[in-house]
Amino acid sequence: MTDHTVAQVDDACAAAGHAAAEFGDLTAVPLTARAAFLRGIADRLDEATGELIALAAEETGLAADRLTGEMSRTTGQLRLFADVVEDGGFLDIVIEEGDPALYRLNRPIGPVAVYAASNFPFAFSVAGGDTATALAAGCPVVVKAHPGHPRTSRRTAELVRDALNEAPVKAPEGTFAMVEGFEAGRALVQHPAIKAAAFTGSTRGGRALYDLASGRPDPIPFYGELGSVNPVFVTPSAVRERADEIARGFTASFTNSSGQLCTKPGLLFLPAGHGFGDTLNRLAEEITPRPLLTSGIQDAFAEGLDDLAERPGVSLLAGRRSDGDPAPAVFSVPASELTPELWEEHFGPATLIVEYDTEEELLAAASAMPGSLTATVHAEPEDDRLADALLDKVRDRAGRIVFNGWPTGVAVTAAMHHGGPWPATTAPSHTSVGTAAIRRFLVPVVYQNVPVRLLPAPLKGRS
Repeated sequence: MTDHTVAQVDDACAAAGHAAAEFGDLTAVPLTARAAFLRGIADRLDEATGELIALAAEETGLAADRLTGEMSRTTGQLRLFADVVEDGGFLDIVIEEGDPALYRLNRPIGPVAVYAASNFPFAFSVAGGDTATALAAGCPVVVKAHPGHPRTSRRTAELVRDALNEAPVKAPEGTFAMVEGFEAGRALVQHPAIKAAAFTGSTRGGRALYDLASGRPDPIPFYGELGSVNPVFVTPSAVRERADEIARGFTASFTNSSGQLCTKPGLLFLPAGHGFGDTLNRLAEEITPRPLLTSGIQDAFAEGLDDLAERPGVSLLAGRRSDGDPAPAVFSVPASELTPELWEEHFGPATLIVEYDTEEELLAAASAMPGSLTATVHAEPEDDRLADALLDKVRDRAGRIVFNGWPTGVAVTAAMHHGGPWPATTAPSHTSVGTAAIRRFLVPVVYQNVPVRLLPAPLKGRS
């Protein structure tokens, strides 16, 4: 991997700063041109899909079919934001022609730093959702590549630059750049030209960058997606009616992409005597172990499982510990032994079943859950009283509540909210997935009693 120097980061950020005024000016770069940039990037990625998937599979160990689906999501969200741009509703224009006369619209916040994720080499990486969102908002982007897939990142960056340079309306110089290296990442979030940052990764890394963003002379918004345990609460009636279905859905969800998804169910609450052990063992044996994304992630996963196995009351219920590629492992613990330390995320194909004896224990656990991207409830119609109580407990602790389903598989739509209270994210009122993600990179400006002839173009047409 080629680490960029602080001087090179400065050059990229300075160029982004110079590009910002023109790129965000709808007279210089109209919405149709901005949408064309996004569709052009999507077209370039589609043309190079085979090459990119081969690179990503080699660098990450992710299966080709998984990466193929991710590429479709990546190009799909680029085209979705192109539609959002052309619609223009994100400008949120409000006009009050009274005294005073007020004209309000959203403007791009300025250059955005995007920190690519390890587990999504396309959808949350160089040309992923954060980049698409920032460009849609009219913000230049400087991406910090993830070291887990450097060649994939570099090739993707080339395709993005080609699309921007060869569009019918050429993007301003500095609209997009990519940097690599730890020190480059630190310098990027502190550069005065950068006006917002988006991050997907570990709690430790995200908190360090968040502190840097907050400690600047001019603090900037830092939209970080960090750790999440995504608990699943199952009622006794649901176990009686759908035990095999729940066991299968749970196994598929926590082992999806070798457990390296931010929405992986990390804790499953089952009534004592659930009898899932044999079924989970059989299902786990059907999963072929795969290497994790990086050696560092694999080492951290092994260390985390060693620590988990030593906790009071914790035992291995199903699956197995492996000295090679990580195999699925299901641990269990009585609800009476559930401590704050057991709510920690284990990034990889492992999960913890918490066995409760009473409804009171189940509700107490729901009250104690930390901020998460998701919370899931499995219940039957006769459980409405208990289900309502569970929903009431988790609604302030999760950004998305799933009922009788599984949290993996995030829809990229207008209604999606992919966020949650700390430590799931640093900004629970915002989402990093779906069309509402564009709000992160927009700021409202009000023009009071400004003559119509001097208003920005979008306001002139509405006044």
